[in-house]
Amino acid sequence: MYARRRRGYFLLMGGCVVLFVSAWAFVRLWSVPVAVGMCVVAMVIPPIAAMVANRRGPEDRWWDEHPSGDPKSDEWWDELDGRKRHKHDR
Repeated sequence: MYARRRRGYFLLMGGCVVLFVSAWAFVRLWSVPVAVGMCVVAMVIPPIAAMVANRRGPEDRWWDEHPSGDPKSDEWWDELDGRKRHKHDR
């Protein structure tokens, strides 16, 4: 899962760099408005890449890996998640 997110991030950021560099290296010689448009598109890509890199799937447990300390709440969340936590896990 992590490798797929990382690969998506680097592909998006690589595309961003290619758009930006090509816009001002040679596209501007043909059309400045197209080069500016390419830079605008390149400007939108980094936040999208960050969202792709930080997206979590349902199997990724990152917000509640540790018990909260409230047994009733932990029991409720375990039931909601369909997960059984044993006494020795706490």
